[in-house]
Amino acid sequence: MAHSHDHGPGGHGHSHGAGHVHGSTDKKRVLIAACLTAGFMVAEALGGLLTGSLALLADAGHMLADAIALGLAWYAFHLAGRPATVRLTYGFGRVKTLVAYTNGIAIFAIALWIVYEAWGRLMAPAPVLGGPMLVVATAGLLVNIASFFVLHGGDRESLNMRGAILHVLGDLLGSAAAIAAALVILATGWTPIDPILSVLVSLLILWTAWSLMREAAHVLLEGVPASLDRDVIAKDLEVAVKGVREVHHMHVWSLDGSSNMATLHACLNDGVDAHSAVSAIKKRLAAEHGISHATVEPEFGHCADDDDDHDHDHDHAHHAAPHRGHYH
Repeated sequence: MAHSHDHGPGGHGHSHGAGHVHGSTDKKRVLIAACLTAGFMVAEALGGLLTGSLALLADAGHMLADAIALGLAWYAFHLAGRPATVRLTYGFGRVKTLVAYTNGIAIFAIALWIVYEAWGRLMAPAPVLGGPMLVVATAGLLVNIASFFVLHGGDRESLNMRGAILHVLGDLLGSAAAIAAALVILATGWTPIDPILSVLVSLLILWTAWSLMREAAHVLLEGVPASLDRDVIAKDLEVAVKGVREVHHMHVWSLDGSSNMATLHACLNDGVDAHSAVSAIKKRLAAEHGISHATVEPEFGHCADDDDDHDHDHDHAHHAAPHRGHYH
């Protein structure tokens, strides 16, 4: 997949230009969605208690988690704008990924609670007031559609925004299921449809939450971004940059799911100007591979990490990325 941001040869364009504009509008969008969700969540919880509908209560519980999650997503955007500190030298960009991961865990917990409640309802069906349930569920659906459209205009590359959209989509499905259950109860009086549909929504939510958590965990574990291949990049640098004999000890990771970084050792041919080679490598990484920040260690002869007096570093580096022709 081609990287969607044009970094240009300078390499730093992405995080200060388009990304900054997106960040401020995303922050407003998330705040509006949080207020809409929190406001209606109270109405839906009351509606669920009055009508005896688990589908409505499930959706209200979901909306409570969403209101909290959207609030956290807003706070993550707020923090991400802060400059780096002496203690947090990369800044607060990764707070958004941490929030996305926490969101996933929260959705998991709620979905499991709904399944547990539904099982109890199937064993002992409870009476449900179909008419009022239909009114509340329809109003909930309209609020969720409004939230979805507010968020949908945001940056869909951002894990934080995707987490927020995921929450609202789950709510939308919850409201749709509650409407369907209300219609069935009004038409036939068959109340088990209420817990059955709430379980179906839960399973769908569990699946989407899992994929969000997996992606966020990949970023937190310093995994290579899905759009990049570390070995291909290393080979490309050896072929494309004049004077580079070998690239090893290469690490590629993403700070927040959109801003990519790399560190590497570049083994240079004798007589090559180290400064111009390093500069060419950085430009190549930015322009061709969307890696906006790279730390390059130039080497002549043998690798500094192979010295005996660097035993500790050597071991660590080897476990991280064995080299000499291998790009692990």
